[in-house]
Amino acid sequence: MASFFSVPSPIVAFNAHFPLKTYPYIKPLNKSPVTAPTLWIQPPPATSQPVDNLLSSDVECLKWQAYLALRGLKHLRLRWDIAPEGAIDGALPNLHVPIAEALVKDEKLAKSDGAEDGELLAAHSIPAWVDAKLGVDSSADPLEGYKDQASRVESRAWVSLLEGVVHAALLISKPPPSYLHSLLFPSSTPPISESLQKILSAPPAPLTGLLSFLPPTGARINTASILSQYRDAIASLSDRLGTDNWFLGSAEPTPLDALAFAYLHCILESSDTVRIEVTRRVNLVAWEWRVRCLVREGFKQ
Repeated sequence: MASFFSVPSPIVAFNAHFPLKTYPYIKPLNKSPVTAPTLWIQPPPATSQPVDNLLSSDVECLKWQAYLALRGLKHLRLRWDIAPEGAIDGALPNLHVPIAEALVKDEKLAKSDGAEDGELLAAHSIPAWVDAKLGVDSSADPLEGYKDQASRVESRAWVSLLEGVVHAALLISKPPPSYLHSLLFPSSTPPISESLQKILSAPPAPLTGLLSFLPPTGARINTASILSQYRDAIASLSDRLGTDNWFLGSAEPTPLDALAFAYLHCILESSDTVRIEVTRRVNLVAWEWRVRCLVREGFKQ
C-alpha cells in the first residue's frame, strides 16, 4: 500500500534539482521609527487643488480626519500609499501611533526591537486614543457634547440621513469604472453598498414559464427617487444649520459635524448632479469652507 502512493522516481529526481531552502529573516535597512501619529487614508482626489491635497476622497477617511482635527489635535501626519487590504480588517482609515502613545501600555514592548513599529489602531479605537491623548473621558458625558438630550437623540436621525440617502446619492453620481478597469482591478467591496440597499426598489418579479429556470439578477435602483430624497435632505440640512457655528446648536464640534463636513466636502468635489444642491445653500458652502480650514490645520505633509 505504501509503495502504491509513493512518488515516482522520475519526479523525485526532477525535484532534487530544486531543493527547498529557508533563509533567516532580513530586517529592512531603511526602516524609520514612528515619531508622530499617522493616519492611513484613501488618497486625495487627483483633481483636488494643491491647498486641499491633504483631504481624502473617501467619506469614511475624511470623517475621521475631521474628527481628529475638530477634537483639537495638531501636527498629525498622513499616509495614502497603503491599500485597504493592508489595513486592519481590510478597511481604512487606520491610525499608526508611536509606542509611547499606544493604548496598550507594555514596558517590555516599549523596549523590544519592534518598538519603532508603534501601534496600529483601527478606526473604532481612534476615539479612545484621542481621549487618552487629551486626558479626558468622553464617555462620562451623557449628552455626548450636544446641548441637551433632545439634540443627542436628534443627532441619530441626521447620521442616518447622511449615511443613507445622501451617501446613496453620492455613490450614484460617480461614474462607474470601465469594464477593463474592473477586470484588472477587481473591487473587494460588494457592488451594492448598504446605503443603496436601504432604499432600493423591490426586486423584479420571478420569471415564469421556461425562463423561470433563470434566477433574477441585478438590482433596481430608482435614480430619480434617490435624487429627489437627496434634494429634500440637503434642504433640511441647510435649514437645520441656519447660522449656527455647529449643527444642532452645539457649543463645540461633535461627531455629527465631522460626518456632515465629510459628506459636504465630497459632494462639492463630485459631479453637478449632486453638487448643485449644496452650492445653492450659501450657509452650507460657507460652513464647509470654514471647517475645511480647521481640518487642514490639523495635518501636515
